[in-house]
Amino acid sequence: MTTSRFARSGVLTALMASALSATMVASAAAQPAASTPNTRAPAAPRFQAISALGDTLRELPLSAEVRVRYERQLAAARQSYLKAPADLDSIIWYARRLGYLGRQRESIEIYTRGLAIHPDNPWLLRHRGHRWISVRDFDAAIRDLKRADELTRDKPDEIEPDGQPNAANTPIGTLKSNIGYHLALAYYLNGSWGEAAEVAQREVNAATNDDRRVSMAHWLYMALRRAGRNAEATAVLQPMRRDMRIIENQAYHRLMLLYKGILPADSVLTVSANGELSVQDASAAYGVANWHWYNGRRAEAEALWRRIVAGGQWGAFGSIAAEVELSRIPGGNTPRQ
Repeated sequence: MTTSRFARSGVLTALMASALSATMVASAAAQPAASTPNTRAPAAPRFQAISALGDTLRELPLSAEVRVRYERQLAAARQSYLKAPADLDSIIWYARRLGYLGRQRESIEIYTRGLAIHPDNPWLLRHRGHRWISVRDFDAAIRDLKRADELTRDKPDEIEPDGQPNAANTPIGTLKSNIGYHLALAYYLNGSWGEAAEVAQREVNAATNDDRRVSMAHWLYMALRRAGRNAEATAVLQPMRRDMRIIENQAYHRLMLLYKGILPADSVLTVSANGELSVQDASAAYGVANWHWYNGRRAEAEALWRRIVAGGQWGAFGSIAAEVELSRIPGGNTPRQ
């Protein structure tokens, strides 16, 4: 029996997760008493993840300018962590800054250290769940995010500060909305369309601004289409309008208008000199690829998924999703419905 590349990558991901867990257990055993948390910098792994296509993912491609800014922010977060290694905020910001630089495994280790100090903290589970998605361990992401969801149910919500503020310097997300977003995404990437749609629908209903509304409606629409629930998917498009107040999720907004038939594809992605749609925004490109797929243009969808992966932005959710789609094509057959 031939093993698919997706299955092989799943085994590799599981082996990496096991190795990481063993390292964390050994690290925890070597720590002094709980009153003196481990402040050693986490060890850098040889690579960050194995893609759904079996590729080894190492350094995140960042411009020199962005890398310098992120390194400066990381240095400041590291100093705060050294001063107060048991403080929840210092743990979270240190781990977040590692993640922005593509140092996902080190970020996960810091969140794990934090959970040893603050067991069942929903903020730590929410952020670690995000990073499990980044390293393609969707099952681990679902476990963390489901637990965070349970812990915050029937509790007051809280605004989540942005790591890289938007143009309006106005956070659009909350703890609960970000748990829901990443949980729906993890289910979607795992092929659990019904669960993804259920969580996404809940978040659409709870949205308090148009940015949250369009981002969750986007994943809801795609999960419903993949589940074959086309009439429900069409209903999701009904409230989408041109004049929605969008601060940062312009790509999701344009995608929803594309799905509704209001905008053409070249209004979502720019056209390069050779006439091809740009894949610089991997998540927007993934939405356009799926639009082709839903409308029977399978070759165009597959070609765009391949260009997204070749673009190298492996940390973007659109790139992760494109990998997963391609991994579902055994020997060039069509992705699973």
